[in-house]
Amino acid sequence: MKWVPVFGLLGLILSGQARAADDTPAAFGAREYIQQISLSPDGQKVAMVVPAAGRGVRLEIVDTAASGPPKAILASNGSPERLTGCRWSTNTRLVCQIYVVVRDAQNRLGFTRLIAINSDGGDLKVLSAQTNDRSLRMSQNGGVVIDWATDDAPGGILITRDYVPERSTGTHLANEDDGLGVDRIDTTTLARRSVEKPNLNAIEYIGDGRGTVRVMGVRPTRSSGYASDKILYFYRQPERRDWSPLGQLTLSGSGYSGFNPHAVDPELNVVYGFDAKDGRQALYKITLDETLNRELVLARPDVDVAGLVRIGRQNRVVGVSYVTDKRETEFFDPELRKLGLALGKALPGRLVTFVDASADESKLLLFAGGDSDPGLYYLYDKATRNLRELIAARPQLETFKLATVKPVTYPGADGTQIPGYLTLPPGGDGKNLPAIVMPHGGPGARDEWGFDWLAQFFAHQGYAVLQPNYRGSSGYGADWFQKNGFQSWRTAIGDVNDGGRWLVQQGIAAPGKLAIVGWSYGGYAALQSAVLDPDLFKAIVAIAPVTDLETLRAESLNFTNYLQVSEFIGKGPHVVEGSPAQNAARIKAPVLLFHGDLDANVGIGESRLMERKLRDAGRKAELVEFKGLDHQLDDSAARTEMLTKADAFLKASLGL
Repeated sequence: MKWVPVFGLLGLILSGQARAADDTPAAFGAREYIQQISLSPDGQKVAMVVPAAGRGVRLEIVDTAASGPPKAILASNGSPERLTGCRWSTNTRLVCQIYVVVRDAQNRLGFTRLIAINSDGGDLKVLSAQTNDRSLRMSQNGGVVIDWATDDAPGGILITRDYVPERSTGTHLANEDDGLGVDRIDTTTLARRSVEKPNLNAIEYIGDGRGTVRVMGVRPTRSSGYASDKILYFYRQPERRDWSPLGQLTLSGSGYSGFNPHAVDPELNVVYGFDAKDGRQALYKITLDETLNRELVLARPDVDVAGLVRIGRQNRVVGVSYVTDKRETEFFDPELRKLGLALGKALPGRLVTFVDASADESKLLLFAGGDSDPGLYYLYDKATRNLRELIAARPQLETFKLATVKPVTYPGADGTQIPGYLTLPPGGDGKNLPAIVMPHGGPGARDEWGFDWLAQFFAHQGYAVLQPNYRGSSGYGADWFQKNGFQSWRTAIGDVNDGGRWLVQQGIAAPGKLAIVGWSYGGYAALQSAVLDPDLFKAIVAIAPVTDLETLRAESLNFTNYLQVSEFIGKGPHVVEGSPAQNAARIKAPVLLFHGDLDANVGIGESRLMERKLRDAGRKAELVEFKGLDHQLDDSAARTEMLTKADAFLKASLGL
């Protein structure tokens, strides 16, 4: 493969916004420079969503054949609207999603809208269907693009549409349709036509990549107005309009059961999806005809098979990935399998991801990164075999020596080997260090090998960091997930605490220098760890944590998924016993809390409750609130403040 030097973007970035972030918390707290990226159909231009001042973002266009700076064509300030992603509908037109969280008297509500804009910044238009003063309800869902390529004309896409009925009094023009349908829309002229009439209970449509809807998911509503725990899937055969049953997905507190469809391959006339095999998730394909022939594509005896690998404008399925110690990909496409192996040799020590492709797939947009490498984006030309560096994901960290991440296992209290990842400060022997256990969020998630800005920051500051995939994590099958990290909290938190004890036993953690830091469920685990063992950790940092399970249940009361959330939390003694706020008196270590006041995942009231309960119990606690931010705290200044305060708090609490 030939290498072409970076075309100047990195120097431009480092001389501007990123160069100003010259202290360590600001460098690590800076948002990833590439929030989202896509390649034009002809492979000549790249569109990038990048951070702007404060919590804002910009849409920038880069000509891959030129050496000039990127051109900014659109910006949002993040207060409250946020540009979340853009993709090309033609060589000169982009479709972008805008996301906003608003707060009413009781709830925090998320809204999305789709817009289209020319690559020169002109002709901005709203694609999402609009409501009016006759509409009987608001529409939070501005639509999702399900097909980027249609056979009838360039620039046409398929998007879901939330049809909202209108009051008919005094008019004959009122819309009476209600539910989710699909429209075909021209992204330039806005000419649109319905291709799927709205279904009141539809929640999902899957296209074939060519402009035809082939699968529909329907979730019935109970008489109470809450959603059912079952999703019914239907399919249609080629050249037919009638729907036939495909299968049923049942949701429960421990996950789902049944076939979960994800993508249609029109050439094979199959739908790919995931279902259980021997207690773990596996990939299957089902023929979309009257036979419904079902075939196992890939299963693993050790971990779940998880993510489909798709490429190009038709979102063609080319492989599937899973995570053992590191993420691995099984390619179905022979050419990409060969290319993946070659790229792995050309970019040793890094994982290569196919991000996007030109319409003919002759040019590929790639990302390669590793544990101590935040990663680079590349453009690969199949014809010339040129691999061109485009831009670094985190140019702010160019001058920092970053830590390596090692997969480890340690014994739980019952002897079960708990997998995790250990990050040690660069240099040194990895012994007698201040140490942090950092449980992941979810709890239906897992950590994996790669770059983690939070763990890397603390490693740079001299801490050993252990990220455990405790029981209750996803990715290891149903037995490992158990009843989930709330109902099975004693096992999950026990595994987290055993990770701390292991750090001490191995001589990695210095005596009395052990802390715990977590975000979301990880914040819950950080707090609950001290309920289970008050003397283990000497300092607790909890970011956007769940603190009271009954409060978490109540936060969903006005939403259609309330029954599923309630079942996930469960009923019984564990609701009180597993709520840190209800057991604050048991917590001895000082606590530092961070929370955004527009968090739609976990309400800020949970952190306020936790701080109050700790103070009432005579404990040391501080809550830092970030105004106008949601669960991700997607603001470089806020993250910088968080890292600065957390580092100072840990050093003071651990006597460093």
